[in-house]
Amino acid sequence: MRKRERENPCGICGHYHKFEEGEVCGVCGHRAPVSSDKTSLQVSAFPSVILPDFLYLGSYDNASRSELLKTQGITRVLNTVPACQNLYKNSFTYHCLQDDKILQFDDAVQFLEQCERDKARVLVHCMSGKNKSPAIVIAYLMKSKGWRLQPSYQWVKERRSSVELSQDAYQQLQEYEHKLFGSCDNSNLAGAPSFNFGFSNPSDPLPLHVPIPAFNNLGTTSIFARPPPFEVPPHGFTFGADRTQRSMSENLSNPSGSDIPMDSS
Repeated sequence: MRKRERENPCGICGHYHKFEEGEVCGVCGHRAPVSSDKTSLQVSAFPSVILPDFLYLGSYDNASRSELLKTQGITRVLNTVPACQNLYKNSFTYHCLQDDKILQFDDAVQFLEQCERDKARVLVHCMSGKNKSPAIVIAYLMKSKGWRLQPSYQWVKERRSSVELSQDAYQQLQEYEHKLFGSCDNSNLAGAPSFNFGFSNPSDPLPLHVPIPAFNNLGTTSIFARPPPFEVPPHGFTFGADRTQRSMSENLSNPSGSDIPMDSS
């Protein structure tokens, strides 16, 4: 190793290269971000810190940069995608989940708990670091910290903004929450993913006051309704306006609706 490499290593990756001039590191491929904001570098080149000095979340690209992982003290890797190769078996301890569709929460949590007991720093990764590996990390927070699904999701999302859980992954997390706590927390916290696609959730309660449409049809009668019989005494009925008006007045004078007694004759 040349003298300048020993005396002037890069403060980011530990290898000598002209970092401030934009030179790409010949060892790990690291380079300075285009803008002065180092957030873009943190997102692209380094995994996200979920729990300091212990739990890291990233992509397959992060897992392929062995020198960068070493500078962060990471010694173990949890690979959530069976198709991804474990590139540096001589440098890291790998644990690979075997199912490509069903997220094996218990298997992953058991490995992460062992890493925590050993005080080893571990990287959890999938291809993009957006779906499967965040779901595994969320499940670990639920199991080890006793947090419900929504706070665990929010914790991870705040530390890795690119997280985008699929509907299938989120549903499996809901089932895991029910398994751990016996119920699902339906509280709607800010930042929680929504998969309603613009439609209302069928499980949402209906509003208490639903307006009933009015059609202004009071007083109308169906043509199929049978009209009530006229309450006219059967005796002495004659055609004529005088008798009809007198019968109507007699009905009005008897508001109780009782029958009018018939004559004995």
